[in-house]
Amino acid sequence: MYTWRLIERTWCSWPPKPIGLIEMIGGSYLATTPHISYKLLLEGLTRRNIAVHAWRYIPGLDHQSQANEAWRNFRLCKTKLDLRVGVMPSSLRIGHSLGCKLHLLAPDLGRNSKAFIGLCFNNFTADQSIPLVEKVSKRLNIRTEFSPSPQETLKLITKKYSQPRNLLIKFTQDNLDQTDLLLESLQNRINDQSQAIELEGNHLTPASAGLRKNVLGSWAYDQRKSQRLEILIDTIYKYLLN
Repeated sequence: MYTWRLIERTWCSWPPKPIGLIEMIGGSYLATTPHISYKLLLEGLTRRNIAVHAWRYIPGLDHQSQANEAWRNFRLCKTKLDLRVGVMPSSLRIGHSLGCKLHLLAPDLGRNSKAFIGLCFNNFTADQSIPLVEKVSKRLNIRTEFSPSPQETLKLITKKYSQPRNLLIKFTQDNLDQTDLLLESLQNRINDQSQAIELEGNHLTPASAGLRKNVLGSWAYDQRKSQRLEILIDTIYKYLLN
């Protein structure tokens, strides 16, 4: 059992002597309670003496504003962690689905991070992501889109994002994944070191069944899903230490 504490809008789990720090932004509505939605993933990393900060949010249309807020909140949490355990090294940023985009739009352009891991990058339009938006747009005959738009996002990544080290992870059974578009945008930069790998799983592999297991008991345990999650945890851990 791990203790989580909420600092503003970030759930934090701190081992006594952390060897590294991960800043996590989850995908869409999974991120309203990241310490539950990603429980097995995040606590698996904490067991390896990694401090975890997971930002909670409800998706909106202004992604740049949310990216800025997450970045500020992560800075606050790191300051508090530094006071407790000593100055920590730069964080490894991890995003899942929409969370990838929010990390890539951080106002420091990735400079203050150790590296970035993108899980199941997703960059759909507002109409594709939120069915209600499409209905309202048609009814009122207006065009509603995320800010920045999917096209603008990829252009900003190529022109401004400065972190060279990026590991993009996609899964074998994921029809929502757009990792290839992100990899192309990253590799169009000078001195880029980005790479992509594929693991067994689907779009929800990073999200755990932690809550379901707590409620339903041990019969809800799925050994195959657990093994896939352990491989993901191991991949992240090795990349952090590299």
